Amino acid sequence: MNGSFYLALDRLPIALVAAIEFVGTIGIALWGLRTGRNYLAFVVAIIGVALLIDVRSLVAADEAALTSDLVGLFWAILNGSLFVLYIILGHKISEGGASSGVERLGAAMTAAFIFVMPIGFLQALEAFGAPLLVLAGIGVGICSSVIPYVCDQLAMSRLPRASFAFLLALLPATATIIGVIVLRQIPSTIDVTGVVLVMIGVAVHKPAPIPVPTAETSDAG
Repeated sequence: MNGSFYLALDRLPIALVAAIEFVGTIGIALWGLRTGRNYLAFVVAIIGVALLIDVRSLVAADEAALTSDLVGLFWAILNGSLFVLYIILGHKISEGGASSGVERLGAAMTAAFIFVMPIGFLQALEAFGAPLLVLAGIGVGICSSVIPYVCDQLAMSRLPRASFAFLLALLPATATIIGVIVLRQIPSTIDVTGVVLVMIGVAVHKPAPIPVPTAETSDAG
């Protein structure tokens, strides 16, 4: 998921990548609870993403730029799809409590490290000659994986999915702010409008209610 996120950032603005990432949360709601409210939320979010993608400029771009944008969109959509899977699995492992969820998360990260390390190991060796680059990589790993995923587990174990999804609506906005401060990606009025629409869509959608075990279910168990 993080790998596809970085590959998308290499070709697309961070605001667009973040917006596409959170459209999937509304898709979860539509799958579990098909209501007029959720359909409206989905339409609003899609309009926001369409504004961010700027389809007219995409069509008018030359072949090289068009190829780069389409590849970037592929990675962004893949990242969003994996983010949906992360939310589903994250809520599942948080059912045993925050501490249990963090322990399982640690095991998952270890498995991911073993799986991913051979892919870029040779390329990574070249970076060890630049200590600042290595420190930057460590910082990215801590800030993009360890801290946010542990915080997610702490939040998922305490908040219903509706509240958690509502808070996720803030992330495209924070991504846009980070893009301005760190990457000097100044959003246009249309970009800001697109981000706001995605945030509204994520905030408005209503996830399916979590089933509450009945007395009969408890007795049967």
